[in-house]
Amino acid sequence: MDAPPRPIAFDPIRPRRAFEEICERIRDQLAAGALKPGDKLPAERELALQLGVGRNAVREALHTLEFAGIVELRKGVKGGAFIRQGDPGSMTQVMQDLMHLGSISLRELTEARLHIQDTVVRLACERATRADLEALAANVDATEKVTRSGDYVARIESSREFYRLLAAASHNAALCLIVDSLTDILMKYLHARVSAGARLKPDLVQARRRFLGLLASRDAEAAALEMRTHLKGVHRLLTGDDREVGTPAGAAPKAAGPPSRRRIRAAA
Repeated sequence: MDAPPRPIAFDPIRPRRAFEEICERIRDQLAAGALKPGDKLPAERELALQLGVGRNAVREALHTLEFAGIVELRKGVKGGAFIRQGDPGSMTQVMQDLMHLGSISLRELTEARLHIQDTVVRLACERATRADLEALAANVDATEKVTRSGDYVARIESSREFYRLLAAASHNAALCLIVDSLTDILMKYLHARVSAGARLKPDLVQARRRFLGLLASRDAEAAALEMRTHLKGVHRLLTGDDREVGTPAGAAPKAAGPPSRRRIRAAA
């Protein structure tokens, strides 16, 4: 005898709060192109009337969108709620929060960076313009100057700019956003390591010039290998993990011991 059919089960409908509906309406307008960066939203009172909700709901929605990096709230006579330009800061904050919550590990972040930078380098080899290459060369000159002066804080900031310029040379806005976010987070960890006594890579400038030569000659394989070798050193410095990048997280690391000189020096 056939078993009776199982009854169909439905999940309960969760009532949406007014401010969530307002947020979705504004996001829908962005997706449709009706709202663009720089546009000013109607005043709080007018928005409440249009949507048929209370001003408190509008206020809560605007603060939610501000936290998400979509809206900028300005004070004063010319103030109001404005649609923001694209900003990697919101993505950076989300990733940092996920790290603090334990959803993303530092090792996973450095591993992701290594693979993303590989794509960036290959695209930059194809697409970098003369202006892109000149900007990168100027950055390396600046890095050499601050390295000679012993200003390692400035050198870390110069490295941050190097990765931003390299991503820009890929001419891919999505990669620029991702690289900026990853770099912002990892440079904070690098600052902490240097403050704790880690030494920055002494031959960084030579490595950068070697990399730029490969980039200018459009040698994608060699340029990607040069970058990968460098970033593996950064990975070891930041994580204290001697396993090859890509090793499963559950695999046993090498025997613990004091940080090697090679690891201490291999910083961005």
